[in-house]
Amino acid sequence: MAIIINLDVMMAMRKIGLTELAGEIDITLANLSILKNNKAKAIRLSTLNEICKALNCQPGDLLQYVEEAEDPPENAEKENQNK
Repeated sequence: MAIIINLDVMMAMRKIGLTELAGEIDITLANLSILKNNKAKAIRLSTLNEICKALNCQPGDLLQYVEEAEDPPENAEKENQNK
């Protein structure tokens, strides 16, 4: 995934736990855990807004773009053999 959610880092910096944050922004523990563990495929802007408000941060503090690595050489070699 090219977008990394650094919620765990920001929560640690603010010394706030998952349960406390979930209660503060009215989101289920399961959904917040998905965000925290970088398993989310999407995030609503309203949820991002509430997280930023609760953690007193900017969206850029939580979201980071990382270029995806190209196919490892062994995968590229296998693809060439299959052609």
